[in-house]
Amino acid sequence: MGVLNVTPDSFSDGGRYLATRAAVRRALEMEAEGADIIDIGGESTRPGSEGVSMERELERVLPVLNGLRGRLKIPISIDTQKAAIAASAIALGAELVNDVSALRGDPLMGSLVRKTGVAVVLMHMRGRPKTMQRGPFARDVMRDVTRGLREALERARRAGISRERVILDPGIGFGKTAEQNCELLARLPELARLGCPLLVGSSRKAFIGKLLGGAEEEQRMWGTAATVTAAVLGGAQIVRVHDVKEMVQVVRVAEGIREAGK
Repeated sequence: MGVLNVTPDSFSDGGRYLATRAAVRRALEMEAEGADIIDIGGESTRPGSEGVSMERELERVLPVLNGLRGRLKIPISIDTQKAAIAASAIALGAELVNDVSALRGDPLMGSLVRKTGVAVVLMHMRGRPKTMQRGPFARDVMRDVTRGLREALERARRAGISRERVILDPGIGFGKTAEQNCELLARLPELARLGCPLLVGSSRKAFIGKLLGGAEEEQRMWGTAATVTAAVLGGAQIVRVHDVKEMVQVVRVAEGIREAGK
């Protein structure tokens, strides 16, 4: 899954693809580099972010979605917590809703996913983006994430969303310490027991910078490669990344190792 942030303030590439032409060009480039899904978002969820209005989010993503109509051969995911944004994106061809709130942010999201038949990513997040890295952090991160994802699955069930259309995301970097992020990657097979495909989004995140002695976002590609390898070996079906060309190679080799060990 290639990341396309149409925002001025995303932690790694904020402002780079805010112009519609640049965003469309990058989406097509990521497809050519080997991405299987393009994830488009118009609202940053980085630590400390405030969120934006529905109108502003629409202004950012709709021109890009329109610009890509009929041009991409791979599915589009819309990264949003708002049902109205998701509905507009689905009308323009999006096939997946990536909801970091796991159906908690908008009471209409669950029914929208059910009615439209798209797939949905339900992510674990402790707190809200604005405050999630201030703590307090969970004493037992695996217990906290497992419980949170079970609750997300129950919300999906109550909304009438079939389990076959649900993807789970442990929420690397969303209300966790650096050590807890590492623990989640090391113990990913335990989350696979929940019975849904797993998505891992660790690309360029702050815990990688910490492990590398303070490396800035643009210097975290090879650290990201290590986390992508761990995710694939741990059973993740989707990895969400910024550096598509390089991470495609990482995934292919890691998949080869994983298959050889079966």
